Amino acid sequence: MSESRTFDPAGVVFGVFVPVLAAATVLVTEQVWTSRLPDTLATHFSGGTADGFASTSSTAWTFVLVIVLVGGGCSGFAALAQALLMMRRSMLIVGSSVTGLMLALWFGLLTAHLDLTDPAGADLSTTPIAVGVLVGGVVGVLGASLLRDHRERRTTTLRPAATLPRGPVDLPIVTGAGLGAGTTAILLGIGALVTVGLCRLAGSWWLLAVFLPVSLLVVGLLRFRVVVDEAGLRVYNMGMCALGYGVDELEGASVTEVAPFRDWGGWGLRSRGRGNYGVVTETGPALVFEAANGQRLTVTTARAAEMAGALNALADASRPLHHA
Repeated sequence: MSESRTFDPAGVVFGVFVPVLAAATVLVTEQVWTSRLPDTLATHFSGGTADGFASTSSTAWTFVLVIVLVGGGCSGFAALAQALLMMRRSMLIVGSSVTGLMLALWFGLLTAHLDLTDPAGADLSTTPIAVGVLVGGVVGVLGASLLRDHRERRTTTLRPAATLPRGPVDLPIVTGAGLGAGTTAILLGIGALVTVGLCRLAGSWWLLAVFLPVSLLVVGLLRFRVVVDEAGLRVYNMGMCALGYGVDELEGASVTEVAPFRDWGGWGLRSRGRGNYGVVTETGPALVFEAANGQRLTVTTARAAEMAGALNALADASRPLHHA
């Protein structure tokens, strides 16, 4: 059975239409308010004083280009249904945050110049920057939660090879992977201290509003929950299922030894060639799930042997003996 499709509808809406709508909003508001704006806008501020200027139209087009190329360039990845689901989600959140930041900054810039004859007198508030990042991040998370894995799915009636491990089916088997609570707290604490220092230097606290969603995204991308149950194998990230394979897709589950940087070139959710994915967060044993569609998922966990044995036993129980 195949659920393959080229574009994810939710990805198209949130990853393509939303940035395009934001860019169009910039151009429309520039035209609507043009009679109330000076010919040039203050585009750079030092210590709260305007010291850089550009024409209103060129500033508007600069914002449009940043929204489309950076915000839309990142979030548009979410529309590609065959790309890795977790990557699509993270790119959508990043792109939406950039889009929200730029749109809010544009409105903040416009309101600072309304009815001014001299743009040097503009006073830009940093509040819209913080609000824009937060709202953009929320929209990105909402869109990410609606994305689905539309990869091709194939089932098999063959039992896993007899040489592969079997074990008791004591389900569910649930384990965590990635950053632990202690490491997460330390990293967030260091990041918060650095951000507070930068805020004091800048004389403004808006950076804290940027730090919060960025930190949550980074921490979320480095924490996983791995579940093996009657349905198969699933890997959760940021509270959402990032990868999932059914027992009916299993060709065989095995155990191997993995060193993240040596074998995968890094730590976290990795890809090594088309359809070869890894959730590699530590050196040691790893579960290897080989699917009928040719994909392969490697998950580092101390319970790799237990998971592999249960998965192969589940596959045996669901398939006729004469296919062994």
